[in-house]
Amino acid sequence: MAGRLENPVPESASHRQFCRTHLRFALLMLIVALLAGISFQESGRKVLVTAEVPAGAHLEFILSLALVHGHLVVMGVLLPLAFTWMLHLAGVLGLGTVPPRALAWGTRLYLPGVCLTSLLMLVKGYHLVLGVRHGHTDFAALNASFLGGSHALRVAAFGFAHALMGGGLVLLAWAFWKALGSRQAA
Repeated sequence: MAGRLENPVPESASHRQFCRTHLRFALLMLIVALLAGISFQESGRKVLVTAEVPAGAHLEFILSLALVHGHLVVMGVLLPLAFTWMLHLAGVLGLGTVPPRALAWGTRLYLPGVCLTSLLMLVKGYHLVLGVRHGHTDFAALNASFLGGSHALRVAAFGFAHALMGGGLVLLAWAFWKALGSRQAA
């Protein structure tokens, strides 16, 4: 056909699935990140700077919730878009291919890890905000009471979430790094 550009990227089902999954996840997380930002702004306005909650303490209790928005953008939007872009760019430049198994396992670990980490951050942020709104200004006690006051549960939950996310991230980064070292047959 005249005027039609050929796709320079060798397409495989695993690459298309990886891109589709990560692009959908990035779009969904963009919406969640925007809602988290709006939620943070509205929640922060509910508690005013007063003698019980001075300016420094006000910042301290809303900081956990404030960080959720930025983390959602980076972990849930920018990194999945970066991996999708790298996969496409590796195909355009004729670099080595990333094994389908690495793409699948990286996705299976990273995306649930991001969701679980984000959920834990959101719950912790609201735990602090709602605690202060209900008159609890001892931040050490508020922090200690998170997840029912169980330090072991808190460490296990955050450790598991970060291990999933970090494992998927390392697996994808390693697979991409190895693919850069090999060239496809011309």
